Amino acid sequence: MRNRFQPLRYSQGFTLLEMLVVLVIIGMLVSLVGPKLFSHVDSSKVQTAETQVKLLRGALETMRLDIGVYPTEAQGLDLLVTKPSESKLAKKWRGPYLEDELPVDPWGNPYKYVVPGPDGRPFGITSLGSDGEPGGEGSAADIGMLPKKKAAAEE
Repeated sequence: MRNRFQPLRYSQGFTLLEMLVVLVIIGMLVSLVGPKLFSHVDSSKVQTAETQVKLLRGALETMRLDIGVYPTEAQGLDLLVTKPSESKLAKKWRGPYLEDELPVDPWGNPYKYVVPGPDGRPFGITSLGSDGEPGGEGSAADIGMLPKKKAAAEE
C-alpha cells in the first residue's frame, strides 16, 4: 500500500497535443455555428425595430386622442415624452406616452418621423436599417412607414 504523503511519480493531466486537438475541435465548431447565430441576431434586430415602430405608432394615436392633433415634423416624436410648449396643447397633454425615454432603433439611430405619411396616412415612422441610409436589402432595408416620394428623393 502506498504512503499517502508520498508524491505521485506520474502527474495526471493533459498533454500539449491533447489540448491542441481540443482547441482545434472547438474552433471548427465555432466556425460552423457562429455564422448561423449572427444571422439570427440580424433578424432579431429587424423584429425589434418593427415592434418599436408599432409601439411608437400606438403612442402617437393615444396622444392624438388626448390633444386632438399629431405632432408636426418640427415637434417630432419628442412630443411623446416632452410636454409641448404651446399652452393650448400643454393643457390637454397627459403624457409622457412612453414609459421610458424615446427609443432609438436597434442600430443606435433615431427613428424618422414624417408628416404626411405614405398612402394618405397622417404620419410615417421608419428606421433606416443597419446602414442608416434610405433603401437597402436585408437588415439594411428600411423598416416602418416612409413616404415613397421622400424615400425616392433621398436616394
